[in-house]
Amino acid sequence: MSAPKRFDAQTLRDLFHKQRVATMADLKRALGTDVDLTVFRKLRDLAYHTSYSHRGRYYTLDEIARFDELGLWSFRSVWFSRHGTLVRTAETLVDTAEAGYFASELEDRLHVGVKDALRKLVQQERLDREAVAGQFLYCSRDAHQKQRQLWNRHLLEQGPELELRSTGVQLFPDELKAAIIIFFSLLNEKQRRLFAGMEALRWGHGGDRRIASLLGIDEKTVARGRKELLAQDFEREGIRKSGAGRRPVKKNPSRDCQHPGTDAR
Repeated sequence: MSAPKRFDAQTLRDLFHKQRVATMADLKRALGTDVDLTVFRKLRDLAYHTSYSHRGRYYTLDEIARFDELGLWSFRSVWFSRHGTLVRTAETLVDTAEAGYFASELEDRLHVGVKDALRKLVQQERLDREAVAGQFLYCSRDAHQKQRQLWNRHLLEQGPELELRSTGVQLFPDELKAAIIIFFSLLNEKQRRLFAGMEALRWGHGGDRRIASLLGIDEKTVARGRKELLAQDFEREGIRKSGAGRRPVKKNPSRDCQHPGTDAR
């Protein structure tokens, strides 16, 4: 009686390092098996990811994927996420976004259709949505985070039409640059920080760096101003705290009261 065939996970690792991604058919062929479960047992030993694009047909290893700051990685138009499935990825990206996402924006980020995933997340009460500028903005379910996202989106929607965020053209004409810089120079230190933070919020992604470059200040200063605005962590000048200000003048009772026995003339 022949011994049962043993399957080596290293065979799969070698295949992945050769071609980066693989289908189930590729993996079964490498192992010499027709059983999906055998492949999955070996994949678990290797820490793998399933693509969220192409209906999950592709696999890769965690040691191969080079995820970006959003937790995404692609190889030859096949997309993977550190967060897992498309639904889970959409939920995470919307939940952590500074200004939420319109469906079209999220599709640009993920390179796949997301409307069904977003609809499912709203139905399951895992995300919220609000009508903004004639379309639905998808937001976090956390009330505080949602409020911040809607506020940031409002700032973005109020931004000048000259700010063509998706292009590489000149975003500030010379006249506008000069006006911003002159106005900035008239402010005190705290006002400059908050103004820079506000302009960075209007810009959106990459705003800290761009505004810091425009105004000639440190990027950390812009980030601090932006965070103070979002958290409303600053004192409004001109508004005195209770008990502050000049003390009321006490009236002299000798002037207001007549001495006993004195007739008023």
